[in-house]
Amino acid sequence: MTIAAPVTGTIDTHCPYCALQCGMRLTGKTVEPREFPTNRGGLCQKGWTSAALLDSPGRLTEPLVRVDGELRPATWDRALDLVANRVIEIQATHGRDAVAVFGGGGLTNEKSYLLGKFARVALGTSRIDYNGRFCMSSAAAAGTRAFGMDRGLPFPVSDLRGADAVLLVGGNPAETMPPFVQHLRDAELIVVDPRRSATAELAALHLQPAPGTDLALALGILHAVVADGHLRHDYVAERTTGFDEVWRIAATWWPERVERVTGVAAADQRSVAALLAGATNAYVLTARGTEQHARGADMVGAWINLALALGLPGRPGSGFGCLTGQGNGQGGREHGQKADQLPGYRRLDDPAARAHVAAVWGVDPDSLPRPGVSAYELLDENPRGLLVFGSNIAVSAPHANRVARALSDADLLVVADVVMSETAAMADVVLPVAQWAEEDGTLTNLEGRLLLRRAAVRPPAGVRTDLEVLHGLAARLGQPAERFPVDAEEVFDELRRASAGGLADYSGVTYARLRDGEALHWPVPSTDHPGTPRAFLDRFAHPDGKARFAPVDHSGPDEPPDEEFPLQATTGRVLQHYQSGAQTRLVPELVAAVPEAYVEVHPDTAARAGLGHGDLAHVVSRRGTVRARVRCVPTIRVDLVFLPFHFPGDGRANLLTNPALDPTSRMPEFKVCAVRLEAA
Repeated sequence: MTIAAPVTGTIDTHCPYCALQCGMRLTGKTVEPREFPTNRGGLCQKGWTSAALLDSPGRLTEPLVRVDGELRPATWDRALDLVANRVIEIQATHGRDAVAVFGGGGLTNEKSYLLGKFARVALGTSRIDYNGRFCMSSAAAAGTRAFGMDRGLPFPVSDLRGADAVLLVGGNPAETMPPFVQHLRDAELIVVDPRRSATAELAALHLQPAPGTDLALALGILHAVVADGHLRHDYVAERTTGFDEVWRIAATWWPERVERVTGVAAADQRSVAALLAGATNAYVLTARGTEQHARGADMVGAWINLALALGLPGRPGSGFGCLTGQGNGQGGREHGQKADQLPGYRRLDDPAARAHVAAVWGVDPDSLPRPGVSAYELLDENPRGLLVFGSNIAVSAPHANRVARALSDADLLVVADVVMSETAAMADVVLPVAQWAEEDGTLTNLEGRLLLRRAAVRPPAGVRTDLEVLHGLAARLGQPAERFPVDAEEVFDELRRASAGGLADYSGVTYARLRDGEALHWPVPSTDHPGTPRAFLDRFAHPDGKARFAPVDHSGPDEPPDEEFPLQATTGRVLQHYQSGAQTRLVPELVAAVPEAYVEVHPDTAARAGLGHGDLAHVVSRRGTVRARVRCVPTIRVDLVFLPFHFPGDGRANLLTNPALDPTSRMPEFKVCAVRLEAA
């Protein structure tokens, strides 16, 4: 393998992992942190070791084509010709939608944009979605419903340093984005999590609700806010609508009733209400733990209701926000990867949006497909052809056995990736693509700030960028070559035009402004506009400028425990690994720290199953069985087990998870399913 070669001496760039997008400095293949508002000179263990993948032996460096059941090296021309010819054959026989595209929340804005354009113009398919559907879709749906716009944090991360109180629901940033925690050090921290996580250990107050009961807890705290005289009547009257309907529901959820459902003491619910109401500057933050449910959009909506009742969103020094997970989770959902969206956060079913984007693309608006289906539904349809970019769905999708069968049954599976992920290993064609330090591109971090990640090394010989792959395939499918540029800045300039006038308006952002270090938070509607670091200060994005309360009620998880499956399982991340683990499991230091799948269990629960600390166990649900090492944790609930989702094979936590979908966001219920524990 020809390893990556340096381009320049030193490049200021950003970490390839989470949406905090910590600032770092790369010299050759040596990483050091740098001062940046999100990380303030800090890095986590993943960031420190991120350059190890640049010359990893696990790196893909040549196209592979399956011949007689085995993946064998091929030229780029042969691989791309094969893909294009098979796509043409499948669509000629089964229709345009028989070929689907699955993207990723780690792709740059340029890749996300061009991938959406490729699907709708070159393939003419409505079947495109991405793994962000499994990450932020419930928060996005709830934010759009309440505020008229979805920007995870509508304020800079650094604003949190002035908070007196922060309520963090379903997040564990001490492990998932450690440098973030420094912004919470001066606040009275309240954590809602059924586990005693590393973040909960830092909290002044830790609430441990039964899994799937977050919505009831939010209603109980809201009830206490009103009953104890903390409601911000002036704010509610002037800046919101719909409170009376919400109160009719919350009035029936007095804290003592909520205690019986959630297990959280009524006194603690009232304490949270008083702490938030008494703070000069307070924030409510949500994350995956309260979002990845079959009622996830309503759960987030309930926490937004609480924040609105306290008068927090859009108030200087206070607010509501959702912590985006993937590196470009925010930008990745703004520019066309989602089944129902066009660039600029436009809706695909809006005639004006279709006309605007079609004009930028030089196509007839009527030629654009209608909205497609969500990520899990796309996979559940068993597409005849599937092109996967930047996602490892064999590990990350719910009901993983079902998804693996769909991948195996496809007539054509194409995977473009950096490493041989579990999904790539199943493919008919594998395309090796460049990674973070080998190409220019922009990302949008969790606070809506545009970042320019610059190339520091050249990719290995034989590797192409995703933009080059899309260009090559589009040309073979009959598209004009110039319609799919390969230069990242040229693609971004087109993205700017396509996003102009949309909610996520990037039209005033240029590479030159980003190179100069300007802090540009979208929307940025003109090149002389300073950006919008704090949204909603004057008005919300609905036509009347007011936020919407959402009338939501508790109903519990889709799959409650029963006699056969008496426990509940939840999933999450650990500090050393990221997402499906395809990359971090190739970094020796990270693998040494957490080498295998494990299950956290209360010692009493383990003992009832005849298990002890260090034993191998089977965790069994209605969909599959996971083999994992037991970790006895006395602080976890006795009715709960926890599994990290980074591991392959029979350690895949998503063999268990329930694909029940939120009716609004189409988010699967990753965070709770009924299981039993057995000795392996």
